[in-house]
Amino acid sequence: MLTLARANYGPYGIDFPLGATGRFTNGVENLRSPARLLGFQNFIPPFARARAPREVLRGVNFASGAAGIREETGNNLGDHASLSQQVTNFGNVVQVMLRYFRGDASLLNSYLGRCIFFSGMGSNDYLNNYFMSNFYTTSSDYTPKAFASVLLQDYANQLAKMYTMGARKVIVTSVGQIGCIPYQLARYTANNNTGNNSSRCNEKINDAVSMFNSGLKRLVQRFNGGTELPGAKFVYLDFYKSTSDLYRNSSQYGFEVIDKGCCGVGRNNGQITCLPLQQPCPDRRKYLFWDAFHPTELANVLLAQSSFSTQSFTYPINIQQLAMS
Repeated sequence: MLTLARANYGPYGIDFPLGATGRFTNGVENLRSPARLLGFQNFIPPFARARAPREVLRGVNFASGAAGIREETGNNLGDHASLSQQVTNFGNVVQVMLRYFRGDASLLNSYLGRCIFFSGMGSNDYLNNYFMSNFYTTSSDYTPKAFASVLLQDYANQLAKMYTMGARKVIVTSVGQIGCIPYQLARYTANNNTGNNSSRCNEKINDAVSMFNSGLKRLVQRFNGGTELPGAKFVYLDFYKSTSDLYRNSSQYGFEVIDKGCCGVGRNNGQITCLPLQQPCPDRRKYLFWDAFHPTELANVLLAQSSFSTQSFTYPINIQQLAMS
C-alpha cells in the first residue's frame, strides 16, 4: 500500500524487541498490552503475513494505519484498509481456518466463540475526516450529533457482520481524549475552546467524540441485552475516561511531559509526526505521548492494566472476566 501512515522505520519501535514493525509507538501498543496480560507470549502477526492455518489460529492483527469506520477516512494519507475491508479480511481468514477444521463449521464456531476480538475504531473518523475540512466535507454535511449517528450505524453493521462470521466476545473501545493530543495542542490554544473550560485541549473535538462514545456504550447495551445477537458478549472499554485519567493525574503515573510528543517536529512536537531516524527523547517513561498522535509504551501498559482486572473503565465486565466467561 502507498500511504504516509507508516511506522515501519526507526525510531518507532526503539524499545520493542523486534524493532520497527509498524506499531505507532516506541514499544508495545494498546492491542499488545492486554494480549500480554492474557498470557500471549508471541506477537500476533499482521494480516498481510498471516496465511497458514496454524498461524492464524493464534490470532491475526487486521489493523491498518489511518483507517476508520467510514470508507473515505484516511484517504488524505493514502491507501489503507477501512473497517469494512478489515471485516472482509477476517472473513477470508475464517475460510482458511475452516479448511483446518476440515469443513466442520460447528467446531470452528466453537473455537471462534472462545476468541477475543478487539476493535478500536473512530478516532481517525474525527482526526482524518470530520475535523479536516480542507480535505473532507463531512463537517458541513453533518452536525457532530448526526455524524456520530451515521458512524455508529455503520459500526453496528460491521460488528453484526463479524458476529455472523463467528465473533462472540468483542471489546470495543471508545475514542480517547483526542482533543488533548500534541497534534491538536499544536494547532489550538485556549482561545479555541468552547465554553468556560480553561484546559489547553480542543474541547470542540472532545465534545464531538463524547457523542460517539455515549452512543457506542448504548450499542453495547443493545447487543448484550436483546435477541439481536444471541450469545454475544460485548465489552465497552472507556478509553476517553482512562486517557483523561492519565492526563489529569499524570504525575501520579510518573509522567513529566503531557503536552508534547517524545518524537516529532514543531510546536509541541506535534506539527509533524516522528520522522525516520529522528532522535527521540532520551527517557520515554517521562512522556505521555510518543508522537503527535499516539501514547508511549508506558501509557499503553497503564491503560491495559486499568481495564484488565478492574471495572474502573470497562462495562459491563472487565477483560479478564470476558476471557473467563
